[in-house]
Amino acid sequence: MKDLPKIELHLHLEGAAPPAFIRDLAKRKHVDIGGIFNADGSYRFKDFQAFLKVYEAATSVLTTPEDYHRLTLAVLEQSAASGVVYSETFLSPDFCGGRDLGAWREYLAAIREAADIGQRDMGLTLRGIITCIRHFGPDKARQTARCAAETAGDWIVGFGIAGDEKVAKPKDFRWSFDAAREAGLRITAHAGEWGGPDAIRATIADLNPERIGHGVRAVEDLALVDELAENGVVLEVCPGSNIALGIYPDWRSHPIAELDRRGVKVTISTDDPPFFHTTMAREYDRLAGAFDWDKGQFMRIARASLDAAFCDADTKARVGKLLEAADA
Repeated sequence: MKDLPKIELHLHLEGAAPPAFIRDLAKRKHVDIGGIFNADGSYRFKDFQAFLKVYEAATSVLTTPEDYHRLTLAVLEQSAASGVVYSETFLSPDFCGGRDLGAWREYLAAIREAADIGQRDMGLTLRGIITCIRHFGPDKARQTARCAAETAGDWIVGFGIAGDEKVAKPKDFRWSFDAAREAGLRITAHAGEWGGPDAIRATIADLNPERIGHGVRAVEDLALVDELAENGVVLEVCPGSNIALGIYPDWRSHPIAELDRRGVKVTISTDDPPFFHTTMAREYDRLAGAFDWDKGQFMRIARASLDAAFCDADTKARVGKLLEAADA
């Protein structure tokens, strides 16, 4: 499975930071980020709220464009080792310059420079999706949306929302999503991870996303599942993340196969891989073991994922040739 070319659409850049990278950076900067590591060096948390706190503590040591340049290279190396050939990563000006447009441009330039190296040296194409942070509130989301609108283009291709799904309502962020859409950005939104089917319905009604981050709890309402299938809404599914956080007890209990069987467009991603002890290759391996999926199934999902990607047609055509070569 490691050698199959993979398309990943749901990856948080900071959440993909290797623990050793964050620990060494904190040590070099003489920053105390508390007891966020286990004895074996992995991130330590017990539930989603603790995960958010550890995530933000780890991110707190990423304070310069150079930090993000190095982080991006480290993340790309991890992804390339699993056979990822195209990835869309979530970025937030909240963490990159405090939503100041000038500072955000500097961070973005450093990330893009690393992305260019990754494409040249690793054969992995990276694009960015700017996300506002739900639990930071609608006012800060507007500032994030302005940063997104000002830097939309061939590399920043989408806009979304992440964070605590139980804080605020999707309609509270409508202005930010309208601004991003007017700037030409494609839309995704986290929903249906901790919120149930009603949260997904509200997100679709208020924000009109093409893709839903997670969305797996739609399976609790089969009428909603049918609507997702009929309307072609794509789910960015992260099985290992859902299992690690206790939403589902094990791989065979995960609904990705049922959603796929019912005609919903599903993709496979890792979310925050070091936090959840996963990689794209491991996701493939565990799904193959749980549902007897073979190469043909994974290649079908990879092609559907590329179709759902927010990049331009030329980029899709170039990446598509890699899928065709593997499927020959």
